[in-house]
Amino acid sequence: MNKRPTKAETRQELESKIQEFIKHGGAIQHVDSGASGLVEGAYHRNSFTFGHPKQERTPVPEALAAIDSRRRSKTESPTHAYSKRPRKKIIYDDFGEPVREIWVEE
Repeated sequence: MNKRPTKAETRQELESKIQEFIKHGGAIQHVDSGASGLVEGAYHRNSFTFGHPKQERTPVPEALAAIDSRRRSKTESPTHAYSKRPRKKIIYDDFGEPVREIWVEE
């Protein structure tokens, strides 16, 4: 099992390949940053679609109207009614001390 090369080893290998390329007559061109992704000064938009032409969208106002009507009907009438449960109320005396607890339905 081979160990993974370190960053320093990778840098050294790339540097040696560059020096060997130059030594054998290779020339390095200067390219401005970001220029390689541009076609005539603009991004080539068709490269993002993986070769497929842009598809036309079909408007479906009937389907959207049906969805909106269902959404409105849900907000107007709740599907379940909440039952009122009794809750505990504490009775205090004149000095603010609790005297007793009672259950009240509201």
